[in-house]
Formats: sequence, structure tokens, C-alpha cells
Amino acid sequence: MKKTRIKNATVVLPEGCCRVSVLIEGTRIADIDPAPQIAVDINIDAAGLYLLPGVIDDHVHFREPGLTHKEDLAHATRACAKGGVTTFFDMPNTYPTTTTGDLLEEKLALAADRSLVNYGFYIGATRDNLQQLRSVHRTPGIKLFIGSSTGDLLVDEQDALEQIFAATQLPLCGHCEDERTVRRNMARFARTDHVADHSQIRDEQAALIAVQRAMDLAVRHRHRFHVAHVSTGAEADLLPAARPWLTGEVCPHHLLLNVDDYPRLGTRAQINPALKTEADNRRLWEALREDHIQLVATDHAPHTLEEKNRPYPESPSGLPAVENSLALMLTQVHEGRCTLEQVVHWMCEAPARVWDVRNKGAIVRGFDADLVLVDLYKRAEVRDAEQETRCRWSPWHGTILTGWPLRTWVRGQEVYCEGRFNPSRVDREVLFDHPLGGYWGRTTLAG
Repeated sequence: MKKTRIKNATVVLPEGCCRVSVLIEGTRIADIDPAPQIAVDINIDAAGLYLLPGVIDDHVHFREPGLTHKEDLAHATRACAKGGVTTFFDMPNTYPTTTTGDLLEEKLALAADRSLVNYGFYIGATRDNLQQLRSVHRTPGIKLFIGSSTGDLLVDEQDALEQIFAATQLPLCGHCEDERTVRRNMARFARTDHVADHSQIRDEQAALIAVQRAMDLAVRHRHRFHVAHVSTGAEADLLPAARPWLTGEVCPHHLLLNVDDYPRLGTRAQINPALKTEADNRRLWEALREDHIQLVATDHAPHTLEEKNRPYPESPSGLPAVENSLALMLTQVHEGRCTLEQVVHWMCEAPARVWDVRNKGAIVRGFDADLVLVDLYKRAEVRDAEQETRCRWSPWHGTILTGWPLRTWVRGQEVYCEGRFNPSRVDREVLFDHPLGGYWGRTTLAG
């Protein structure tokens, strides 16, 4: 079994940063600070660099099957590897939508053949697939669109929601924007062609009403629910009242962009939920630091530039982010908004806890060797032409970020090294221990 020693790096361990060696044997972390006389196949001197757990992004749209002109597993997982993301969980709104066990297994089979990194896929809830939701197991959880979707994946009727919360066991996660509020606002702005009005249509009230609805369901049914892409300070203020049943996530675009960016970015900044205000940026940062929001995820949702450049409202909502999310957050470390240890908690440890991920999220003996070696002081500019994502653009084009991944390992195999990819495969399907109780039920990182 091949052994690799990464030495002289500053390693971000659960107990803090320290300079130690890490020994990889096969797919696992075999030892922390191993004896120097242990024979290894590969010795990597990482002096001056930082070794982090691989990022777990619990919210992506990799578009396969059915929408592969925008993105596909091959391009998206190269973007992951380059960006230090070693695990992703993909949403069910593909074509066809992932609403049955058979369709879920088809996506798992596609990823087994094409993914460079670890993978999991949500199953989507509809008004009438309750038996499917009760029978599947190979998934992080059930995705609910409580507003803001189309077709079968929109579940807005109270009776259907009550049944899903009452009769299923898997963790739930939801896009929370009240459909009636959004439609009422759309009628007010029916003649608009200004993309900035998107934030008036998908306003704070739409998000707040839907989150309150989800909180009520989760608490009454004692069912775990994860609020996707929290976009307002008002939502963040509500979430602690529903512990232990609610967790939440925030995306880099809701932390770093706001309505003042529409003149610069135009429809590239059009997302659901929409950008909010600078005051919301500040309140979301506070909520993240105070553990009212538990983790950072991207909601990576690419469209082609041709599609994004259509005049509003024909332009689609969504933006790519998985390739740059870690560098964006490391830049915030340099700007004093957070610490390196907080970034590792929000992007690695907390997602593993929320979704009961087995043996991931931290640099611990016996855990999977999902690792990223970072030059914390490297400065580089984000450029559209250099993006691995199939859509080949970024809303942060032209931005200089400080702190970049250099090398990435997935289950002990180096998949990315300073511009080069290793396409060989190991078994990368993520395993879940859902009965352990998630973020609030786990008190340790034990695998």
C-alpha cells in the first residue's frame, strides 16, 4: 500500500494549527506526526504551506444529466479539484429530476465513471413521491423547493409538506422563498427590464415567510431541516430559535456581493435568492461567526455566458463558484473578517457534521485522506479564460485573491497538482451515518 508523507506544512487540526507531518497510507490518514524513520514512497516537503482538510460543498448544481451544455461532471469536478473541494453534494433539479431511487442510482453511476472527487446526490421531493423518499439510502438527504422552482419539484401545498416532514427519516434541506410573495412582486414589476429589480421581486419578506414556515414544520415534526443559501440577516436571526432541528448555510455571493454590484455585474449577479444589501452582508458574517449559520456552500449553478447575457428577465439565475470558493474565503482571512480555523470549520468540519458524513471533514487519524495544500500568501487574479467549469466565467473575474490551493488529494490519491490533473479513479461515493443526529447531535469528530 503506497505511503506518502507531507512534512513541514502548518497543518490545521481540530485542536488548532501546528507544524507536523501527515502520513497517508492507501486511502486514509495513517498518522499525525509519524516517526521520521518510517519508510514512505513519496516525501513532500511543504515548508511554508498550509495543509487543510478538503472542502465539502453541500450545495452544487453540476447539471448532469440533461443540461450539460452549461456544466458536466468532468468539468465541474476538475474545478473542484483545482479549488480544493474534495466532496460535493449535487441538487436534484436536472433533466430528468432526481425523484426516484432508480434515477438517483443512475446519477451515482455517472459520477463513479466521471468524477475526480467524492460525490453525493440529493433526492428531490415532489407532491407524490413519498414512498420513494422513504426507501432511498444512498443520499445526503431530501431537497425541498418551498417556492422558487417549477414543475414537480415545487412543493408548496401545506398537506404535502406536512406528510414529507412527518413520514420521512432522512434529513431535509430546502430552498426557502415564498412563492406567493414572489409572484405578487413579479406582478408589480411585470414590465421591468432592470436586473436590479430582481432583488425587489425576491425580497427579504419572501425568504422570511418561507423560513418561518420551514421552522414551524421542523419543530413540530422534530425533523432535521437545513436552510439553503440564507440571504438575509432577518432569516439568520430566526434560525437559533429552532435548534436543534435547524441548521443553515450561506454562500460567498451573499457574503461578498450585494445590490450595489448590479451596475458592475449586470445579469452575472442574478441569483436566487437574490442579492440583498450591504447591511445583510454584515449580519450574515455575524451570524456565521456566532454559529447561527453553520457552514459555507457555493450553490454553484452555472449557465453559459450567452444565456446570462440575455436581457432581464429572460436571463437565468445562477452563477459558478466552486472553483474559487476556498480562495475567496482565504482572502477574507487576510482581510480580518475571520480566521483560518473558522474557514476550515465552516467549509470542512461543519458540512460533515450537518450531513453525517463518515470519516471526512478533518485531519484525524483514520479519516479519509481528503486534503488540500494551500499557499496562504499566493496572490492571483481570477480570470474567466482560466476557469475549469464548462461555462468558463466567474462573477469574480478580475479580482485578485490571496490564498490558493496548490495540490489536492482525494482518498489518498493526488488529483490536482499546480495545473495538472490525475484522472485515475478510486471509489468516491460518500457514505452517511444519518442516525447519529447531525450537527447538533454530534459532540466529536469520531468517524
